[in-house]
Amino acid sequence: MQIMNKYFRTSASMVYIMTNNEVMNQIIAFYRDMNGMLTFVGSYPTNGRGTGPREVSTATANDGVDPLASQGALTLSRDGRFLLAVNAGSNSISSFVITDSGAPVLVDVKPSGGAQPNSIDVFGHLLYVSNVGNAANNFASNITGFRINDNGHLTPIPGSTHSLSTFNAQPAQVLFTRDGSKILVSELTSNHLSVFHVNQNGTVTEPIVNDSYGQGPLGAYFLSSGILLVTEAVSNALSSYSLSNDGKLHVISGSVPNGYKTACWVVTTRDERFAYTTNTLSGTISTYQIDSNGALSVVRHITSTPPGTAPGLPMDVGVSKDGRQFYTLNGNQGTVSVFTIQDDGSLVRLQVAAWTNFPYLGSQGLAVL
Repeated sequence: MQIMNKYFRTSASMVYIMTNNEVMNQIIAFYRDMNGMLTFVGSYPTNGRGTGPREVSTATANDGVDPLASQGALTLSRDGRFLLAVNAGSNSISSFVITDSGAPVLVDVKPSGGAQPNSIDVFGHLLYVSNVGNAANNFASNITGFRINDNGHLTPIPGSTHSLSTFNAQPAQVLFTRDGSKILVSELTSNHLSVFHVNQNGTVTEPIVNDSYGQGPLGAYFLSSGILLVTEAVSNALSSYSLSNDGKLHVISGSVPNGYKTACWVVTTRDERFAYTTNTLSGTISTYQIDSNGALSVVRHITSTPPGTAPGLPMDVGVSKDGRQFYTLNGNQGTVSVFTIQDDGSLVRLQVAAWTNFPYLGSQGLAVL
């Protein structure tokens, strides 16, 4: 399929989530109005399968929530041209281009280079995906690289597949640095943060293996300064690090707890003064203040869904490009909670948006355009 360049310059404001359905994975698209409120637009098959509520690993609780145990299962390219999704049930990744209307058009599906892909990131024409592995290969984990061309088609990079810090370290996120020179992989079960240097041909070097300050590193986010934020699902905390050119991490704030369970996903305000973590099993979102040196302190908390309603267990997160709204996927409902971001970083709940009348388990991934 030939996609004309006009489709790459959308002015639509959208939110996308992924069903991770085991029969046919789908992208769910919502239109964002000027106040940030969501309206369901449509569903778009990935031509791949998810895992449904089945967990990708025996290392995480089989509760139907967060089955991929990852941040970045659904990812927009930095320029908003492409939407990338993992199909953990069929060991593939799907590439969509975003049309003028904001609707995603599927252009390619490729094997992920391993088993059970769970996170993906794009920098320019370079894409990397993390693969958890499966029981058949003793959960051999890796990252694998692809080139993505101007039409969204994917080409595997020879020699790009690389193992993590250990044979079966479970990846939780693959993430490029802001300049694309390195890739960070948070490893949930080994408690490592592996940093790979990216070569000119798109392959990567051996990992520089850093110890996570806390237990269960999952979600990660790079500030424009290069400071790294990492959630810790077991320590129920957020840590910050500086990253040196040699790939070594240095702790700034180590395991700052928020008092709630399973801090798993993280994103910041556009001015990077505040970070939000979703504490999934507690149904809450914590706000952290980030000082100019990257030191963290807890400011406040809010429930994902309104008190007195069915509790939502928040997972994947995103902030609108104008910095005015915060969005989180409730993994036990398949709904999206919408918040306005105040000047002091506080969140005001606006809406809990649904695309189906029936709550369901297994969804994973959120991206904001």
